[in-house]
Amino acid sequence: MSSNLSEFEQIKLASRFLRGNIVDSLADPVTGAVSDADAGLLKFHGGYLQDDRDLREERRQQKLEPAHAFMLRARLPGGVVTPAQWLEFDRLAREFADGSLRITSRQTLQWHGILKNRLKPTIAAIHHALVTTMAACGDVVRTVVCTANPVESATHGLVYAWAERLSRHLTPHTRAYHEIWLDGEKRVGEVESEPLYGAHYLPRKFKIGLAIPPLNDIDVLSQDLGLIAIIERGVLIGFNVAVGGGMGVTHNDPSTYPRLARVIGFVGVDDVLTLAEVMVGVQRDWGDRADRRHARLRYTIERRGLQVFQDELEQRLGYTLAVERPYRFEHNGDRYGWIEGHDGLWHLTLHIAAGRLTDVDGQRTLSGLRELARVHQGDFRLTCNHNVIVANVAAENRTVIDAIVRNHGLDGYLRQSGVRRHALACVALPTCGLAMAEAERYLPTILTRLEDRLAHHGLLDTPILLRISGCPNGCSRPYLAEIALVGRGPGRYDLRLGADFRGQRLNRLYRQNIDEQTVLDVLDPLLGRYAIERNEDEGFGDFLIRNDLIESGVATASVQVRDA
Repeated sequence: MSSNLSEFEQIKLASRFLRGNIVDSLADPVTGAVSDADAGLLKFHGGYLQDDRDLREERRQQKLEPAHAFMLRARLPGGVVTPAQWLEFDRLAREFADGSLRITSRQTLQWHGILKNRLKPTIAAIHHALVTTMAACGDVVRTVVCTANPVESATHGLVYAWAERLSRHLTPHTRAYHEIWLDGEKRVGEVESEPLYGAHYLPRKFKIGLAIPPLNDIDVLSQDLGLIAIIERGVLIGFNVAVGGGMGVTHNDPSTYPRLARVIGFVGVDDVLTLAEVMVGVQRDWGDRADRRHARLRYTIERRGLQVFQDELEQRLGYTLAVERPYRFEHNGDRYGWIEGHDGLWHLTLHIAAGRLTDVDGQRTLSGLRELARVHQGDFRLTCNHNVIVANVAAENRTVIDAIVRNHGLDGYLRQSGVRRHALACVALPTCGLAMAEAERYLPTILTRLEDRLAHHGLLDTPILLRISGCPNGCSRPYLAEIALVGRGPGRYDLRLGADFRGQRLNRLYRQNIDEQTVLDVLDPLLGRYAIERNEDEGFGDFLIRNDLIESGVATASVQVRDA
């Protein structure tokens, strides 16, 4: 069997439950990096080895190694952060990282630019703040996400509780994290095991999300396992079960594709933990361990067949899933401004451009959230759209919150265009090793130029979902955008159009490998027709589909699409 395993599968098996030689790599004073094998294992501990790609060529000419640093990611189920935790995370960003915090598309926080000798104290400090980086990355169940805004009813709190329980239940058991980062006692003469994951863990990452209709702010159908909350007469009775979603693809490889999860039934609340554990077990046993490009759950389902997969799942469960219950999504964006909750507390959603909290180039978002954390008596909720909610605010405290928001320029959502409020971009250059083109740094430029076209057509306030990804791996979920730019190379992108604003339809390739001017020139007449011919409340993607304005069967398409 081992001869059929990929190189990284071999590394995991030999890692002694994710220990590898990380301790020795960290202690090596010759390099700012760790070995390739340990860099792969480090992901399970929440860290990515990166380097500043802006400096690569200069350092190469100087015969220096790349400017290595590490990114760390927290595991924050449901994206909930207390003010005390926020202040500690802010301190770490300024003292150990590059001075910024990044809200991710999985409802958590990242620190960039951490040098190797600061990695251990940073992880230890995060742990002492009662948060972990363990299993925020790697071939395991990642951070479990859920609908962020806790305003509709007490039932929303129950859904978050399920996200937290699922996260805790599916966290790896290895003591390697405590040994390496927290100076925990090493096991001597004791057999260690991973009851769920086994010695080689999963073939690839596994993502779980819980959505509460009518909001689909987590893009639940992009998850490996999507749980759609069914609430009847104010009671959470269970979840519709959707399987096999995923965004990542590889350019010029038609065997890879984005796919929406498909609903296969309904499960009651008492069976949620068992369902998730059994489904992870099926993927553990059936997933492709020879080719990592085809190792996600959606490819397992494609290879085996949905019915065969469901039969295996139900056999292991010992029962048949119930028929799915009716549900309806209205949109997958965030709702900005103040919203009153069911219990009289208030919740303020703030727009954070590309999720980056920093105090450079005129921005004061990092210090603004710091000031909020010093006075806020509720908590913060991170969203899968890179934003932050100042949650659970008493009515009498709104004035203080509003003053801080205004003084730090965090009230931009009040004046922003419809496309800017909902735009997403992945980190991309200079730190992501996979990036082919700019994304986060390019977002302000393309938005400004696109807004000029939208203003010309009277569409400046119209919500349009734009997402940019520096490569086809899909961290910003570009395949679910009405307008998507997917990086091909420096300054060049695939233009994809036609998703809806509910996260229930994938877009299609419209033009391949084009520059910015071509993107704008291609979009302009489409936006012009949309302005004149759209129906009331019709989204841009829906308009394109209704009028058959997206070319079908593009011969040069490098990314296929598999719909639900």
